[in-house]
Amino acid sequence: MGTKDRASNRGQDAKGRVKEAAGSITGNRDLKNKGKTDQAKAGMKNTGEDLKDAAHKMKDAVTR
Repeated sequence: MGTKDRASNRGQDAKGRVKEAAGSITGNRDLKNKGKTDQAKAGMKNTGEDLKDAAHKMKDAVTR
């Protein structure tokens, strides 16, 4: 469920990793922190998707 959302989250995570790496290389703390923030946001969104999937599975199990 939420294939598009999960793909978007992977993209956000990847962008965050690039930002973090670029910030580390250049010594730019703000960029590095923005990258970490992007990664954390993507992780939280994935957790939300996992919860939605679990809720749908529970609903399907109850209605059978």
